[in-house]
Amino acid sequence: MKKRICQEPILHFIVRRLVSLVVVLLGVTFLTYGLMYLSPSDPVEMLLQAQGIPVSEEVVLALKQKAGLNRPFLVQYVSWLGNFCRGDMGQSLVDGQSVAKALQAALPRTLLLTLTSMIVTMVLSVPLGILTAVRQNRFSDYLIRLLSFLGHSMPSFFVSLLLLYVVALKWRWLPVLAANTAKGLILPTLALAIPMTGKHIRQVRAAILEQLGQSYVDGALSRGIKPGAVLVRDVLRNALMTIITWMSLSVGSLLGGTAAVEMIFVWRGMGFLVMDAILKRDYPMIQAFVVWMALIYVLINLLVDLSCHLLDPRLRQGEEAN
Repeated sequence: MKKRICQEPILHFIVRRLVSLVVVLLGVTFLTYGLMYLSPSDPVEMLLQAQGIPVSEEVVLALKQKAGLNRPFLVQYVSWLGNFCRGDMGQSLVDGQSVAKALQAALPRTLLLTLTSMIVTMVLSVPLGILTAVRQNRFSDYLIRLLSFLGHSMPSFFVSLLLLYVVALKWRWLPVLAANTAKGLILPTLALAIPMTGKHIRQVRAAILEQLGQSYVDGALSRGIKPGAVLVRDVLRNALMTIITWMSLSVGSLLGGTAAVEMIFVWRGMGFLVMDAILKRDYPMIQAFVVWMALIYVLINLLVDLSCHLLDPRLRQGEEAN
């Protein structure tokens, strides 16, 4: 019976979160389709021009009727949403290929770039953030804070160009173009990780300092517990929630912010794909990208909220009290 009492609040929490996320996704799909619908460019004319077919009023009207583009907006939206839920995201207006297949081929590359960037960011930012907090107002603290400020102040595209010039062109250590190889993944990863690391070092430092200022730290030290044990067992554990939340938000921003880096290094992920689609006004590709990114982002938020709910006893007690 006790096991059932502990499980029910988590189930209720997941159901509530899923309902709210479905509402968010519906709003994203509606806005995305509506903005593309209001675009001044005619997708049928663009498709005919891309295929080299002469554009005439009769041909345009016939294709619109065949595709259902002459129907009311809400009817078109519901039809598009239904096809999207079944995996039919339409065809590219540029080359006529399936949008779903194009995104399916590009998504693993973007996920790989995001994963490697987050690993490098965590490996660097968490230890350095803890070090600056423990050695507050010392030389190492000032030095790391200065470097983190410089790293955070530089946008990813500027870091990309700097790495290309120094590492690839001057030193010739790594290739200029990524070409979807393991060696070519290093520079795009660093271009995304360096600004993120600069930001997270300061955030980890603030979280650790907040915990170090709590009375339980003084109490533990007064009982003779070693500072290292207090730091690992209590301080870092209590700051873990804040760190996890920040890192998860960074995953979402990385997924949507890799476009410039992918274009510079010619890493053919989803960012490269959507940038090319924007330049060519390939509306079905843009719509699918926005919805996919929204879906991934809300799923990541759900997983993070669930992790915090499971790791923090106070959240579970609050749910059980309700």
